[in-house]
Amino acid sequence: MRSKLISTALIALLWFQSANVFGWGNEGHEYVNRVAAERIPAEMPRFLRHAVAELTYLGPEPDRWRSPSEYSLKNAQEPDHYIDLERVEWLKPLPRGRYEFYRKLYEKRAATTDHLDDYLPEHVGLQPYITMEVFGRLKAAFREYRHRREQHQPTASVERSLVFYAGWLGHYVADGSQPLHTTIQYNGWVGPNPKGYTTEHGIHAAFESAYVAQNITAKDFARLVQAPERLADPFVDYVEYLRESNRQVENVYRIEKAGGFAGKGSPEAFDFTTHRLAAGSQMLLNLWYTAWLESATPPEPAPGTPAVPPGK
Repeated sequence: MRSKLISTALIALLWFQSANVFGWGNEGHEYVNRVAAERIPAEMPRFLRHAVAELTYLGPEPDRWRSPSEYSLKNAQEPDHYIDLERVEWLKPLPRGRYEFYRKLYEKRAATTDHLDDYLPEHVGLQPYITMEVFGRLKAAFREYRHRREQHQPTASVERSLVFYAGWLGHYVADGSQPLHTTIQYNGWVGPNPKGYTTEHGIHAAFESAYVAQNITAKDFARLVQAPERLADPFVDYVEYLRESNRQVENVYRIEKAGGFAGKGSPEAFDFTTHRLAAGSQMLLNLWYTAWLESATPPEPAPGTPAVPPGK
């Protein structure tokens, strides 16, 4: 009887997770943030290097905003967690701005006669846009931190903002390293299926939540994360990171078909998963580092902003 109750509870848990398709589960999101936080270089602010616990906690934060109890919040931010790159293969390069992306999608939808709603922004997903928007908040806050330091002003308030932005950013970057957050094949294979991959709604949670929670720790991939590098173009580099993740989608299905994510899993599943988590930590660390370096440059004036006369 006890065994039956446990089995029923596990099935219910997997159903809930697959229905909500949270990226990586709490464990994976915490691991990605923790490993990146432990690699913050000495040239970045000391308070951030000492905020490992806070940054780790914030890894799953946007998934805490997905309860039906807060409908408006859940509804507004659901598309931030993914992008179905197959739906925008025709759109290269991706526009840099969220609203230009919307416009292109609506134009495509107007010119399409079949499956029109596939091109609604909320169905395609907005992953790179929320990521770059939070990156922008982080960069602006770093600039404010530098300014306050130069003016010998208190920095405690902006430090709290910086920790929150850095941790919040980590969630979306980690989502982007999970291949099933970049594809129409997010939770069971759809369309032509000559290799016989699973079509059941359960692979998403089985891979990113159950398998990771039972078999992976942060230490398992920490060694794979190197010192940060400055990104030449954060948006372009991040979109390429998403495309690389998308190229791994079939590997997820192939490993699942071989039973690699069941129980203790297979060596291939372990290697694959640790490398995907490490990719998330590396990109996150690179984005933090880039935001810090770029914040040293004064912001460009907004278009149409009148020049300020000397002495003003």
